[in-house]
Amino acid sequence: MRKTLEQLPESAEDPSSPLKIALVAPPYFDVPPAAYGGVEAVVADLADGLVELGHDVRIIGAGRKGTKARLIRVWDRTIPERLGDPFAEVMHAILTRRAIEDLAMAGDADVVHDHTFSGPLNASIYAELGLPTIVTVHGPPHLQVRGYYRALGTEISLVSISHRQRSLAPELNWISTVHNGLRSGSWPFSRTKAGYALWLGRYHPDKAPHLALQACHAAGIPLILAGKCAEPAEKRYFTDVVEPLLGPDDKVMGLADAILKRELLANARCLLFPVQWEEPFGMVMIEAMVCGTPVVALRNGAVPEVIAHGQTGLICEEPAQLPDALHAISAIDPIECRAHVERNFSAQKMAAGYARSYRKALARTKTVATPTATAALVANSK
Repeated sequence: MRKTLEQLPESAEDPSSPLKIALVAPPYFDVPPAAYGGVEAVVADLADGLVELGHDVRIIGAGRKGTKARLIRVWDRTIPERLGDPFAEVMHAILTRRAIEDLAMAGDADVVHDHTFSGPLNASIYAELGLPTIVTVHGPPHLQVRGYYRALGTEISLVSISHRQRSLAPELNWISTVHNGLRSGSWPFSRTKAGYALWLGRYHPDKAPHLALQACHAAGIPLILAGKCAEPAEKRYFTDVVEPLLGPDDKVMGLADAILKRELLANARCLLFPVQWEEPFGMVMIEAMVCGTPVVALRNGAVPEVIAHGQTGLICEEPAQLPDALHAISAIDPIECRAHVERNFSAQKMAAGYARSYRKALARTKTVATPTATAALVANSK
């Protein structure tokens, strides 16, 4: 049954009141992830940030407990082998719905914050329980994605992770823009750099490791590539495009775990980020900068929102400019790189932004007089 307007939490209006937040995470990797898992890394830092702000947070997902939030496991284990499987997506939505219904009935949830693709299909059910659904859009709003969120309409409140991402689909029901953040204390810092450039990501033309190789060869700089190469399309791209370009000064590593990733980032002369798509944010850029490592990137997607050109990295207009940038990048101050992340992309700032989004969604819920709520108000006034 939908809550009446008077039954909704006063935290919708009182910024000092703690919220009870259900964070829905994908079931494929641990939160935080041991290696690959950008969404899971964001959820982990967000959960800790919200708890530190005094909120009551429950993560609904799979795997081990790795944050300060309480974990509700709806799978016995993480299921990385099911990534991209429609059945796993839909099944996770069903299991999540049941867990959140239990929380709502016990009075242990004020808002649902969903980080999955299929989970927002439950929004109308949560609304009947008086819970607004906030959805972070982690990918670019391509045509089909836009159609999906447009069909859900005002049942969900969308949060973009960059202004560029939001501008690509202005008609959607956006409630705010909150940049991703991280906890700087969990990342090393080094002013002394080795001679190599670094490419980190998944082997896909959108991430363009082939452009990174070509730029480093032209500049005479060794390149380390560490990325995800597990899916058939990734393997084909690596075999057909990347492997033929490899030279004697290039080093290919597997998927870097959390320890190796930090070591590689902290010691690199720069991170190469030659993306060829509408990058919605680019977590690896702030991970590099917080380690004191500047970024050489192509101007696509949210890159100009994340990098301070000339201060924390160099943004190039075309691939032909990358080799010169690889040499010029040595003038960037590592201290400014880290300070830039701490000022603009901290986990604390991210958590505060989402807390404001939750209250905004709750306030909207309070101002919408649904039939059930209206009837309750009329009955109470007699």
